Amino acid sequence: MSPLAQLLEAALFAASRPLAVEELMTLDPQAGEVAVRAGLDELRAAYATAGHGVELVEIALGWQFLTRPEHAAAIEGAQFALRPRRLSPAALETLAIIAYRQPVGRVEVDEIRGVDAGAVIDKLIERGLVEVVSRGEGLGRPLLYATTPQFLEILGLKDLDELPRLEELSVALRPPAAPA
Repeated sequence: MSPLAQLLEAALFAASRPLAVEELMTLDPQAGEVAVRAGLDELRAAYATAGHGVELVEIALGWQFLTRPEHAAAIEGAQFALRPRRLSPAALETLAIIAYRQPVGRVEVDEIRGVDAGAVIDKLIERGLVEVVSRGEGLGRPLLYATTPQFLEILGLKDLDELPRLEELSVALRPPAAPA
């Protein structure tokens, strides 16, 4: 394994969150983006073929070592990993609205939910799942919210393009047809 791949491996194991290519490039200022990506490919291939219990995954706009899916249930059952606290139905609904409509203002979230979502949005910000990304052009220049890389990490998504399309969700959530 190349020295750069070894350095990347060490950094990724030490990190508690996904690391972006730009962050990994700071490890070796002489190595450019192409070299870092080649090192990541080398690492991913090494872990894919050598029978390891972890794999290198591109997730949440970065790279991270994760437990292989076939071992996840056993690890979770042993409760070695920290579990994030559950979200309330109101928080899940608000988070889904923000995820699919981002950037979105609080007034639009309130209109969709039919109730004041201010306190729920504050909790989502506190949990690191939502952040203020800009200000709107409307009256009072309202704050606009979007999801964070931590949101992607928790859901195991590389980027927002991996969110299920709304059409897929409506089919999946449709109640089963009654037997004839």
